[in-house]
Amino acid sequence: MSRIRANRWFIPIVAALGLMWAYSGRAQEPSTGQRVGERIDNAVQDIKGGLRKAGNVTKEQFARAKTSVHNMGVESRVYGRIHWDKALNEALIELTTTEDGVITLNGTVADAKAKTRAVDLAKETVGVTRVVDQLAIRPPTTAAP
Repeated sequence: MSRIRANRWFIPIVAALGLMWAYSGRAQEPSTGQRVGERIDNAVQDIKGGLRKAGNVTKEQFARAKTSVHNMGVESRVYGRIHWDKALNEALIELTTTEDGVITLNGTVADAKAKTRAVDLAKETVGVTRVVDQLAIRPPTTAAP
């Protein structure tokens, strides 16, 4: 009888230990649902990172376009003022603009008065922060006898 009683307790204990051993490894491993959830979380984080990068690139491109349009606006305002000024009809002036509102005047004008007038017109134009004067005064022409 002692043998029968020992077997009666032995089998359930061994079965319980076996189940505990079998499930102990699985408790440490993530389930399929957890692995899928982690992959989805990683994918979402990757998408968010990509959107942040795309947003930054878009902001940079917008800033460059805005600066370019601003420069064109400043340059066209200066050009219009110089082009329509009657004292500068004979002037050959080229304009270049930087993004911080610095305008450079290149070319030739008839005299010192015209040079001063071109520089003053450029300085007084909205959006111009500084004028670089590279204008030359054209030598006077002599009339043939």
